[in-house]
Amino acid sequence: MSMFRHVRYLLKFLHTFGAIGMMGAIAALLVLLRFDAAPRSAGAYSVICAAMADIANLVLYPSMVATLIAGLLAIAFNRAFHNAGWAWVKLASGILVFEGSLISIIGPIQQEAILAADALSGPLDLPAIVAYAVSLEKSLWVMLAVSTANVVLGIWRPRLTSIPD
Repeated sequence: MSMFRHVRYLLKFLHTFGAIGMMGAIAALLVLLRFDAAPRSAGAYSVICAAMADIANLVLYPSMVATLIAGLLAIAFNRAFHNAGWAWVKLASGILVFEGSLISIIGPIQQEAILAADALSGPLDLPAIVAYAVSLEKSLWVMLAVSTANVVLGIWRPRLTSIPD
């Protein structure tokens, strides 16, 4: 087997493994968000927010980076992908997932973890917590749907309009 084929298999593995990690992290965040939406105490809320920040920083972000970089390199290394419309749609939606997740998921989770830790000594602002939880949940579901569509697109590989040479 040529070295080129090994690189292609490695990139495919990294891309798939990253997508699994990313979607698993989103699912875990959705589960933790259920506990976060109705906190009983500032301490419990702070612990859940810290756990969510850890999942976002240690699983979601690295998985997204691995998926995006492996996908970009796969397009670069595989000539068949250069003119495949589905590959370019997948690339564009992958970049949107990356950017959207940074702005609407990871950033707010990190900010809320800081606010929750600061609020340990005072009362909880329940309306703000509910607004945060609703916004985050919407973002998580959107990113999970787009990620699922990307997986389907990568498996199905429909014949979209080819990009001319």
